[in-house]
Amino acid sequence: MALEGWLSKQAAVVAVPIVTVLFGILIGYLAQRSRFCSVGGFRDLFLFKHTRLVWGYLTLIIGALIGYIIFSLLIPSAFAGFPWVVKNGILSPIPGSPAGLSGIGYVVLTVISGLVVGLVGVFVGGCPLRQVTMTSEGNTKSLFFVIGMCIGAVVFAAFLSAWVVGLMKGAGL
Repeated sequence: MALEGWLSKQAAVVAVPIVTVLFGILIGYLAQRSRFCSVGGFRDLFLFKHTRLVWGYLTLIIGALIGYIIFSLLIPSAFAGFPWVVKNGILSPIPGSPAGLSGIGYVVLTVISGLVVGLVGVFVGGCPLRQVTMTSEGNTKSLFFVIGMCIGAVVFAAFLSAWVVGLMKGAGL
């Protein structure tokens, strides 16, 4: 039985990319106007006890969750695995996730990559979203960061991801 939502599959093929681009423009505008930066938010919170940027970060997370729920109502067949945490337990693997690692393996990879992104963000003076925003403002240092981030993603996906997955499986994760 196919799940029916408010949009048909044909309408969703057109509507979802348009809505995604519009939300991307809105988030980019808001990020530029508010000088949003998750790394800067935590820096300001820990060093100066300022919470303005952290509230922006929490708002972004809550907005993403609300958007995810709205889109799951519009096109439920695209989100058939949404309540996977409730059904299978908190550390169960995400349905359709690559590599076939255990839930703890994905948590380890997430924590390690989050720490690396945070550390690099501290060194370059902002999170990746801030670097993309500063690139659009004409900052050439940020442009080189964004180009390096794209090259790094391709190199990791092409050459290193299989090695990391093999290492994680060898460790029993």
